[in-house]
Amino acid sequence: MTETHNIVIKIGSTLVANSDRLTPRFGFMQRLLEDIARMRERGINVILCSSGAVALGLRTVGETPDSAGVSDKQAAAACGMPTLLNAYKQVGHEYDMDIAQVLLTLGDFEDHRRFLNTRNTVNRLLEAGVVPIVNENDSITTEEIRVGDNDRLAAKVAQMVDAKDFIILTEVNGLYDRHPDEPGAELVREVQDVAPYMEATKGKSTLGTGGMTTKLMAANIAQEAGVTTYIAHGEVDQPISTVIDGKRDCSRFPAHDAPNTGWKRWLANRLQMAGSLKVEDDVADALESGERSIMRSDILSIDGDFSRGDVLHIYDTHGTERARGLSDFSSEELRVLAVNPHLDAEQLLGYKTKGEIVRAKNLVFLERRHLLWDAPEGVDQVA
Repeated sequence: MTETHNIVIKIGSTLVANSDRLTPRFGFMQRLLEDIARMRERGINVILCSSGAVALGLRTVGETPDSAGVSDKQAAAACGMPTLLNAYKQVGHEYDMDIAQVLLTLGDFEDHRRFLNTRNTVNRLLEAGVVPIVNENDSITTEEIRVGDNDRLAAKVAQMVDAKDFIILTEVNGLYDRHPDEPGAELVREVQDVAPYMEATKGKSTLGTGGMTTKLMAANIAQEAGVTTYIAHGEVDQPISTVIDGKRDCSRFPAHDAPNTGWKRWLANRLQMAGSLKVEDDVADALESGERSIMRSDILSIDGDFSRGDVLHIYDTHGTERARGLSDFSSEELRVLAVNPHLDAEQLLGYKTKGEIVRAKNLVFLERRHLLWDAPEGVDQVA
């Protein structure tokens, strides 16, 4: 049986939309889709995560990248998405390529059932020979429920479809050891751990919402999911195949060995923090075995308002994130349990429970190469 080879391609706004006229860049799309057709002839499935809808809709709502507010950008996304998809469809017809639109929100990644449903839809499109074009549903999302950048969204799609490769096409050749405009800046061709480079990557493009920082965060998500990531310049002939075949300079982020199961990859790679717990150091250390659950007596403090089934971030007493796991209780229930450790759980909650806050099978211990989240401030102390 031939192994499926899926590739996810993330396209930045500045490649798709002309920065002055805010119109589609058909020349780039032509080169891109021609190369996608070439990859499909090699038996490789391609999923596109394309920015550009907001940029292509700004003129319609009478705004510019500098003047547009949140509601302007949401309206622009509604106007620009048909323009973006129509441009892809026009060029795709030349290569007998069918295009489908998949619009996602944060909940489609953070809720496991919706995550699986979305994966089934994308896989069905690939089976039918259709190229899915994925984007965040910017017309309806607010700050609280949005991913916020297509770099991480695309990385989550790569995780979702068990992609082998994830390519981020942008305006530079890849990651540099300092700002590319600084004298002596050198391209970093291979990166095992993104953490040392995070501070040197601040800033974003004029049209886009993500700079190199979000690209490194996306690369880390993909690496942890067993996907090899590339950051490369998009303004070249054959922008995809030359990267896959190693024919030009770019930054490569090799997939980490022995990735976790799909369930644990989903647990580990978050886009938003629902809530967090602080536990004693010896409890945090014991989580590495994969056999230790978190009990209510282990909890030192709680942060956030979350529901049963949300993923919690687990910290030690030094504020270092050690694990992530699925909560068996809402934050309201958990606070009642935690502050009354000597009272029976059934008496407190009104139903029978073993009192396991995060069960071992629903918990993943984080490797140091995983980008860790800072502990929230002002948490509720249990004792």
